[in-house]
Amino acid sequence: MSDWLIGIAASFVIAGLAYWKRSLTGSGMVAAMVVGTLLYALGSLPWFGTLIAFFISSTLLSKWKGKKKAELEGLYEKSGRRDAGQVLANGGLGVLICILHAVWPDPIWLTLYIGVMATVNADTWATEIGGLSTGDPRSILTGQKVPKGTSGGVSGLGLLATVAGGVFIGVVVWLFVSITTEWVSGVYYVLIGGIAGTAGSLTDSLLGARLQTMYRCRACGRDLEKREHCGTPTVRVRGLGWMNNDVVNMLSSVVGGAVAVLVAGAVGF
Repeated sequence: MSDWLIGIAASFVIAGLAYWKRSLTGSGMVAAMVVGTLLYALGSLPWFGTLIAFFISSTLLSKWKGKKKAELEGLYEKSGRRDAGQVLANGGLGVLICILHAVWPDPIWLTLYIGVMATVNADTWATEIGGLSTGDPRSILTGQKVPKGTSGGVSGLGLLATVAGGVFIGVVVWLFVSITTEWVSGVYYVLIGGIAGTAGSLTDSLLGARLQTMYRCRACGRDLEKREHCGTPTVRVRGLGWMNNDVVNMLSSVVGGAVAVLVAGAVGF
C-alpha cells in the first residue's frame, strides 16, 4: 500500500507542477498521474524515475530557445502543452510493459522498457535540438533537402541529439538500478539505450515521411500535420488517415523496444 501512496503523491506533485508551468493540459495531468502511479507502484524507482527523467529533460528542452522554435511548432499536430494522448503515446506502452513485469517478473521487461523510453526520449531530443540546426534537414527517404519542420526530415545535429537522448535514458536506468539494488556495469544499459533509441527514433522519421497523415495549407502552401493553418482548413495530401503523430510515436516505440531485446540477445547480457 505504501508504494501506491508514494506513487500517487509523487505523481500528483510532479504532474501538478507541470500543469502549473503549462507543460501539461488538464487531461495530460490526469494521464501523467495515472502513468506515474502505476510505474512506481508496480515497477519501483527505476521505472518511475526513468519516466520522470524523460519528462523533465524534454520539458526543459521544449522551453529552451522557445521563441526560435515557435514557427516550427506551428507546423506540428501537437506542440507546447502535452495532452492525454501525448502522455499515453509516450508512456502508455511503458505502463503495459511494467504491468507485464509485475505479473510475470523477468529482466527482459526492463530491457524492453529501456528501448521504449529511449525511443521517445531520443525522438523528443531530436525534434527539440535538431530544430535549432542552421541548415535545412534532408529527407530520410530521398536525401534531398526539405524545409524545417517537415516530417521525416533529419539533420546532423538532430542525429547527434537522437543518440544522446537514447544514451541518456540508458544512463538514467543504470543509475537507478545501481542505487536500488546493487552497483552494476553501465555498458549494457548505455548500449541498449543508444542503439534502441536511435533505431526507434529513425523509425519515427520513416513513418513520418511515408505513412503519417500530412496536410497542405491553402494560404501559405506549407505541408504540415495540422488540420488548420493560417486561419483556414488544410487539405490532406498524403498518408494514412489514422496515422497521426501519436500513432507514429507508439509504433516507433514498439520498434525501439524490439530492437532493445535483440541487442540484449546479441551482446549476450
